Amino acid sequence: MRAIQVKEYVKGPLDLTVSTLPTPSSSPTTYLIEIHSAGTNFFDLLQIRGKYQHQPPLPWVGGAEFAGVITALPTSAPASGEAWKYKVGDRVFGATQGAYATHVLAPEQTLLPVPAGWSFEDAAGLFVTAPTSYGGLVTRANVQAGEWVLVHAAAGGVGLAAVQIAKARGATVIATAGTERKRQVARAFGADYVVDYRDKSWPDKVKGLCAEHRKGNGKAGVDVVYDPVGMIDASLKCVAWNARLLVIGFAAGSIEKVALNRVLLKNVSIVGLHWGQFAKFEAEAVGVVWKGIFDLIAQGKFKGTAFKDESFVGLESVPRALQALGGRETWGKVVVQVIEDKPSKL
Repeated sequence: MRAIQVKEYVKGPLDLTVSTLPTPSSSPTTYLIEIHSAGTNFFDLLQIRGKYQHQPPLPWVGGAEFAGVITALPTSAPASGEAWKYKVGDRVFGATQGAYATHVLAPEQTLLPVPAGWSFEDAAGLFVTAPTSYGGLVTRANVQAGEWVLVHAAAGGVGLAAVQIAKARGATVIATAGTERKRQVARAFGADYVVDYRDKSWPDKVKGLCAEHRKGNGKAGVDVVYDPVGMIDASLKCVAWNARLLVIGFAAGSIEKVALNRVLLKNVSIVGLHWGQFAKFEAEAVGVVWKGIFDLIAQGKFKGTAFKDESFVGLESVPRALQALGGRETWGKVVVQVIEDKPSKL
């Protein structure tokens, strides 16, 4: 098989190269999957430099998210005594170490079926973003119809997922993004209003939108804030009474300090979401979240978020895709088509 193998840590993604390695064989508990598309993540950029909290022993193959076709089943019988869930030829997506390759081994619990009508490209970006946003907005914040939701970095992978999920719940969405193109994309995915977060007066603009359009209910602020960036403190300036603020991540690069007096005065709840730990501490919620996501897909309320302004085809394009991701000029999910599919446009 061909793969992006990391033999030593590199300074940046453009130092990565493609290697030829033996194609693995399925093990007693893993499927062999031919990868058609691989999703990129910010943690990939950290991992190749040796800066991530989870570093496999060298050498290792980069990447985590993928979509492809099962080519071989596990070699043992399932512990349950029943048949394996998937069969050869099934289209699946999932996440496991080694997605920047033509083949990968993955256990059954890391796999899900590609939704009907979805491309491999879109499915490769689903495993991390969709449950993070659904788990935050539905499981943790319980967004209700009629509420107003502020989504930061709304044109990113988790941001576009959050916009769609909030709209599906019947909420009004204000999206923040730093460029006109990204604000355009946020609108295309359902955002009702968009705000430039580079404008220091953005909290006032959010309050102004609420004051203008939330007439009759006495609320001059948003009910829920979805924050994967690190903008909680500033967001407290434009929230309504009983607001819930979701801490999703710190893409801005620093962990902020929050003025707790505002939390007290507006009866605010600050809620964290670590989706990666649900399988350990709240395993029963994982299936519920995925059922909710697949229901939205079936209803036509959730679509893929793969970046379409530029194409990344072949493993040789992985360095360029990661470079683009790190430059923060992309939107949605940056996906590499390991095997080229017919391209589509937003």
